This record gives sequence, C-alpha cells and structure tokens, in this order.
Amino acid sequence: MKPTLLILAAGIGSRYGGIKQLDQFGPNGETIIDYSLYDAIRSGFGKVVFIVRQEIKDNAEAIFAPKLKGKIDYDFAIQGIQSYVPEDLGTVERTKPWGTGHATLCAWEQTDTPFAVINADDFYGRDAFETMAQFLQTDTDDSQHAMIGYELKRTLSENGTVSRGICIERADLNLESVVERTKIFEENGKIYFEEEGLKTELAPETPVSMNFWGFKSTMFPLTKEFFETYARENINTPKAEFYIPTVMTKLIENGLGNCRVFRSSSDWFGVTYPDDKPNVQASLAALHESGEYPEKLW
Repeated sequence: MKPTLLILAAGIGSRYGGIKQLDQFGPNGETIIDYSLYDAIRSGFGKVVFIVRQEIKDNAEAIFAPKLKGKIDYDFAIQGIQSYVPEDLGTVERTKPWGTGHATLCAWEQTDTPFAVINADDFYGRDAFETMAQFLQTDTDDSQHAMIGYELKRTLSENGTVSRGICIERADLNLESVVERTKIFEENGKIYFEEEGLKTELAPETPVSMNFWGFKSTMFPLTKEFFETYARENINTPKAEFYIPTVMTKLIENGLGNCRVFRSSSDWFGVTYPDDKPNVQASLAALHESGEYPEKLW
C-alpha cells in the first residue's frame, strides 16, 4: 500500500509577510511544494493531501491540480478554527490556526494509509522522501513512527531567529523527546536558543525536527484525544499552538509508541523571512544544473 503525503500549507506566514506556500522559487516559477511533490511521486507515495485554510483552497487547487492530474491522487483538507474543537466549548475566538498537530488531525478523513507530514515551505531533498516512503511501506508495527532529523547548523537562517524541534535520541535510535524552541539563532560562531530572556547554547550537530514525520494511522485517534484536552486547557489563549512534537512527546511518555530518527546530513533550506528567498532560488537553480532535477519539473 502506497503511503500518503500530507502537506502543511495553512500557516499564515506572519514573519515572511505573505502566502509563502504559493510563492515562486524555482527557475521556471516552481514553488517549494512543487519539489516536494516531484520527490514524493518518484519515491513511491500514492496520494497527496494539501492542508489549507478555506480562503486559499481555490488558489492552491488551481496551481497544483493541473500538475498532479494523472500522476498521483490528490485531495484538500481544511484546517478550520473550529475543527475538532469539543462542541461544548462553543465558538473559538482566535484568528491563528491551532498549529501543526491540529492541522494533521484535520486530514484524517482524507487519509487511509500510513502517511508522512511535511511543511509546505521547506525543501527536504529526494533522500528524505525515499527514506520515509521505504519505512512507511515496509514497517508493520502500528506503534512505530518515524521522523527525519537534520543537523541544527544546516537549518538556520541568516536573516533572523528560527523555530526548531530539538531532539534527544535513545540508544536504540528512537526519539526520547522533542521540544519546540521558537527563538534559535547564531551569534559569534555559536548557536543559542532564547527563552524568557535567557540564552542557552546548543551543539551544532544537534538533531532537529523540520516537521518531516512518518505516522501509522493509529496516530489519528490519539491526536484527537490529545487535542481535545489541549483545546480545553487553552480555549482562552488565542495564540496557543498544538504542535506535532507535542503529540509525539505525549505518545512516547505514555508508552503508546516509538519514533525512529532517520538522521540526514543534507542541507535543508526554506523560507522564514523574505530575505531568505535569493538563497533558496540559487540553491534550487544549482540542483537543476547538476541534474538532480530536470530542466522543468512538469
């Protein structure tokens, strides 16, 4: 059974200043999603689900449906503010989506196979897709999940702070814990994260999650249970976000599953700030020139 790829494309992109998921970066006007789609198709994924906000669904469909028709099944899931919020909590007063864990949950109805989850605005590379597709197609343990871990030093931006899931591994290569750090930066050749005004140094080779996860379908009911609890606790906190690392941490702590860490030494790149765009464009152009990608993807 071919796995499904979920693409997290509902974020507002406040720091970038626009809908970066639909911005053009490749030499022929390709979005970063185009490269993920191309790599997913050639790595053996059988379906892709775009998780979007209602207001960008039509635009996203107009861009991607013509490219995917006849190549891979596709669908769209809407991450709504009220989606999966317990009815007794009433109308939620917030404008920002609930976060990546909630977004994944919103694709439950469109997903009936083992699945991977990625960000729309991150370039992961062919190897990551091949590794994850192989895992999802061959591992038969419903409680065994996976993630691609990148070296922290390869995931920074020259133009400001970044958010990363800091990972700690066990001896058996499974994840012990992952903690979302929202203010990571390089200063005088060292890497730090800042929290409540305090700086803490991080090793450059620290494995981090760039939100490339692989899950069995058992994750959906667990995520729903965890989110309902989270929503009740944070209903009056309009900026609170329910992250995928939150789900995975709870799963591990409660003995409900494991997460294998597949380490990657590849250079990740993505767009957090507008000034990141030229570097991404140059990196993609070089990959076309080297033959990793054809002159035109579609």
